[in-house]
Amino acid sequence: MAFRKFLPLFDRVLVERFTAETVTKGGIMLPEKAQNKVLQATVVAVGPGAVNQKGNVLPVSVTVGEKVLLPEYGGTKISLDDKDYFLFRDGDILGKYLD
Repeated sequence: MAFRKFLPLFDRVLVERFTAETVTKGGIMLPEKAQNKVLQATVVAVGPGAVNQKGNVLPVSVTVGEKVLLPEYGGTKISLDDKDYFLFRDGDILGKYLD
């Protein structure tokens, strides 16, 4: 609920990354260095969209609650109420998962 205190501006998207797998299917504990970087996240807040040269607002392509694929690098880490979120531009998001 901490993300309700934060509203992204323009075409920015606030996401919460999925947690990394710490145990294999066979039950083996993985050390932190062996864990894969998580590239999947859930959208928790979106900005109103970017403004083009004519003054029209271009809407953001994702909505709150959608699962998205993120680039390996990038984004701005934000901590709200001891929880980590990441802020990306709409154009940086690689795709979204369909249910």
